[in-house]
Amino acid sequence: MKKSNARILFLTHAALIAALYVTLTYVANLLGIASGAIQVRFSEALTILPYFTPAAVPGLFVGCLLANLLTGAAIPDIIFGSIATLAGALLTARFRQNKWFAPIPPILANAVLIPPLLLFAYGIRPLWLSYITVTIGEVISCGVLGMLLLFALEKSMKRFFAEQPFAYHDKP
Repeated sequence: MKKSNARILFLTHAALIAALYVTLTYVANLLGIASGAIQVRFSEALTILPYFTPAAVPGLFVGCLLANLLTGAAIPDIIFGSIATLAGALLTARFRQNKWFAPIPPILANAVLIPPLLLFAYGIRPLWLSYITVTIGEVISCGVLGMLLLFALEKSMKRFFAEQPFAYHDKP
């Protein structure tokens, strides 16, 4: 594959992941579970995608950034919520040797960064309760839904990730 075609394919994959993240966040937002102290974003299940493809890292970051912008999040939430997703995605990509580890970085990144953000940006108190509720929401979104997605994609991995530009050289 030519280098320019590989770049276009990489950007296309990232854009598709970003669009899917925004769409799934909208669905959770319509159901009233995408923001606030208890957050169960279906889109957070996508945070396991860096296990399969490096294109997921920018895709998840841009998707989270756009979803937060479009759903009316506060400026600190737009910035630091997106950074939490980026940190989780980068660590999932970095430590992708074990599929059981895939949901742990986004769970930890959000569990640590989001509760103080909720206090600062929205005044949600008490902080200790936010640590509990955000972690529970992330365990549901990333741990349960994310792992279900990982197992579903693992079965058809070659079909979805066959022509990967800048793909990982080792198999997950």
